[in-house]
Amino acid sequence: MSREIPPMSTDQVAAFVALVAHGSLRAAADALHLSEEGLRNRLLTLEERLRVPLYEKSRGRRGDVRLTPQGLRFHAKALRFLAHARELADLFEPAPATAEIHVAASHYLAYYRLIDIVAAFQAEHAHVSVRLTTRSEREIPQAFGQDPQLAFGICAPQEFPEGLKYRPWFRTDWYCVAPPGHALLRGDRATLAELAGERLILFEPGSTGRQHVLEAFYAQGLAPTIALEATSTTVILRMIEAGLGVGIVPLLPSGAVTAGLAVAALPLADPIRPIESGIFSRAEPLDPTARRFCDFVLAH
Repeated sequence: MSREIPPMSTDQVAAFVALVAHGSLRAAADALHLSEEGLRNRLLTLEERLRVPLYEKSRGRRGDVRLTPQGLRFHAKALRFLAHARELADLFEPAPATAEIHVAASHYLAYYRLIDIVAAFQAEHAHVSVRLTTRSEREIPQAFGQDPQLAFGICAPQEFPEGLKYRPWFRTDWYCVAPPGHALLRGDRATLAELAGERLILFEPGSTGRQHVLEAFYAQGLAPTIALEATSTTVILRMIEAGLGVGIVPLLPSGAVTAGLAVAALPLADPIRPIESGIFSRAEPLDPTARRFCDFVLAH
């Protein structure tokens, strides 16, 4: 005989998902327009009915919520439970005129690749609306645990979390970029030894790009001079154009990244691990509309 389903409500499950997404009782309560006591009561009732603790209740600790092993298992199922509950609630509503696909992408891929690809896709599929948002490479895999409506995360990943499927898309090689007339541009290629003595503009700490560049310098026993840091390729190129230094950035073969800017690009004589970009999605099979979009992106 199968175990009786414990009497839990969508409100209780939503309270737990909000706690994980927002990181504290206060923030989760604010997001759900509840008092902290009201949110805590829903969480305690949920744990009583499941008969397991879902998160640690250390007083005075700030920061991310620390889930128990049972809470980690329950969270993934809870996201799907809420998504199915929404489907049930909408079962007899009139079908929407358009389908929506939510995509989170890094700034680089959104700006230089995906805007044009999304426009082309929607020109062919007028009934589909693609909601494109930008997030950091570190945030994108984590976003699947916070947003049950997120269909795809497109980035150069720093890690490959369990429970997500990854599809490789393309790789990008590195170039030295400098203002026109810079001494580095007199040769056919720039070496890392030459670049180590320049005022370098690099990506911010924690980014995939910065890690790849510094790995290459350290492998040769070189210590680069980091003058400035930026969060995106666009900002780095504008800094170079303003004469604030030189950069090492990933460039597309089409020239779209440096188009219209007063900068020049030069291949590197030394290898730097290329940037591998790809598409994250949840492990379960994609619905037909999402599959169509994924195949369209991979084809470009």
